[in-house]
Amino acid sequence: MVRGPDMAEKTVTADSGSTLRTLRNLWPYMWPAGRPDLRARVVWATVYLVASKLVLIAVPYFFKWATDALGSTHKYEPPLPDFLLVPAALVISYNVVRVFQAGLNQLRDALFASVGQYAVRKLAYKTFVHMHELSLRFHLERRTGGLSRIIERGVKGIEAIVRFTILNTLPTILEFALTAVIFALAYGWLYVLVVAATVAVYTWFTVWASDWRIAIRREMNDSDTDANTKAVDSLLNFETVKYFNNEHMEAERFDRSMARYEAAATKTWTSLGWLNFGQAVIFGAGMLAVMLLSAREVAAGTQTIGDFVFVNAMLMQLSVPLNFVGFIYREIRQGLTDIEAMFDLLDVKQEVTDRPGAKPLAAGPGRVEFRDVHFAYDAARPILRGISFDVPAGGTVAIVGPSGAGKSTISRLLFRFYDIQSGAILIDGQDIRDVTQESLRQAIGMVPQDTVLFNDTIAYNIRYGRPEAGEADVRHAAELAQISGFIEHLPDGYEAMVGERGLKLSGGEKQRVAIARTILKAPPILILDEATSALDTHTEREIQFALDQVSRDRTTLVIAHRLSTIVSADEIIVLKDGMIAERGTHPQLIERRGLYAAMWDRQREAVEAEERLRVARETDELGVVVRRRTPEVN
Repeated sequence: MVRGPDMAEKTVTADSGSTLRTLRNLWPYMWPAGRPDLRARVVWATVYLVASKLVLIAVPYFFKWATDALGSTHKYEPPLPDFLLVPAALVISYNVVRVFQAGLNQLRDALFASVGQYAVRKLAYKTFVHMHELSLRFHLERRTGGLSRIIERGVKGIEAIVRFTILNTLPTILEFALTAVIFALAYGWLYVLVVAATVAVYTWFTVWASDWRIAIRREMNDSDTDANTKAVDSLLNFETVKYFNNEHMEAERFDRSMARYEAAATKTWTSLGWLNFGQAVIFGAGMLAVMLLSAREVAAGTQTIGDFVFVNAMLMQLSVPLNFVGFIYREIRQGLTDIEAMFDLLDVKQEVTDRPGAKPLAAGPGRVEFRDVHFAYDAARPILRGISFDVPAGGTVAIVGPSGAGKSTISRLLFRFYDIQSGAILIDGQDIRDVTQESLRQAIGMVPQDTVLFNDTIAYNIRYGRPEAGEADVRHAAELAQISGFIEHLPDGYEAMVGERGLKLSGGEKQRVAIARTILKAPPILILDEATSALDTHTEREIQFALDQVSRDRTTLVIAHRLSTIVSADEIIVLKDGMIAERGTHPQLIERRGLYAAMWDRQREAVEAEERLRVARETDELGVVVRRRTPEVN
């Protein structure tokens, strides 16, 4: 089950016992097939893990022996060197063993570091690839800032789970077992019961308090995601914010989100303080009970001062993994909370998938055919209702119509961003649902209305059409798109950065880069989706010439807003309410005096009015200049 767009609720939650399932999912990454080097690191890390715990258990014994030796100095007779030798050797041994044990721990961590980072990288890569495999519908419903934050926290959560589960949970369990055995053999089961009761209560309290804190943590994460989303959205729309003078409103929206984050973060740290205090009280009570037992034995003469010190040292040593139990549990639970949304992303099924046995699109002349196509984004609101048309190989068909008629939907369906409800879309007689999406999209080029460029160099954005293309190919594509002169006059030339979404370039310059990118891709089928509708008349004419060069000898589908750009199309299809209202050549449609002719007349009147206004403005400016230059006559 997948949550709604805002990802406020989780179905894969830390409360659903998903820890073991998560470990099962992570195991192939921690014991990766085909990587014997990493598997060897896991084995050796495990060996050093066990060795370090065995050495750790020996540390308190050296402390006990040194204490007993120092407490019994009156039993030693001269010579003096013998008196100093035994305690000194034990004290030195005690510290050497501690250093050796710490070295084993660090060696274990160093060996496992590459294994953990491999798991993080592979899972992050898998999530990134999966997001690109999801449908356009999914990305239209999600917010980019929120998704990036989810992935960021998810990666950190994966690292926490991998490291703390393997490097801390297993050593802690092993140390508990060894401590229980030693207490049972050396001091009796009463000590074991007290320690076991302390550990049980400590663990119960830690689990209970951590579960209580999970809801607080989730609230903090949601507030953080909301604040980050608002910040990214506002910065991406920087110009719009400035146009409407709404900096203050954006700042207030962001501050409200941060205020919620502040409150949740304060609760998180306050609750952590209460958790740590409760753990200290529980462990202190357990240590008090065990030390009172040992003190009574020392007073009775059945234990030495060294035993009292040994018991204290063992408990203090035990407090470290006990503290890690709480820390590990919190980190794993919080890590699970952080990657719940990432798991949700991985659980989202692809809406559009290749059929089993799908073959690459067979190369052909590039004929495109729509046969009785019905489509709706929402079943209650049909978009296309029985659309049928044919774009012959090398021909040009234009799609026009009022806003909302379904023009751009046709291009999305041809790219197979969505699957149609009924009918068929064919390329050279092949149903696009029967071929691989990769080969289908490789055969189609797109010049969109709103060209969004990557925040990289001009060369990178042109080469995006064919990443393996050489420098000469990039320059040739730029020449055909009539942008090479502009690029070469830039200080950095083809290495000039275009800025976020290409904002350093004008609309016409961005459009030419998009054209060059498509030229470099060299597809047999071309879609021009209102490629000049956002440009001024002069720029439109220049761009149109470049588009004519690109579309020559290619099957071209034009989604048009300005009818002046499609008068030479082989066929013009007029859509209305998701159906074909008219079709024919430009002269035929004008002669019919229907919907197309009415649209043509309105646009022509608008152009003529714009031209009259331009002439009047130029005439007025000329008159002002003449008056200024004509001397006044008294």
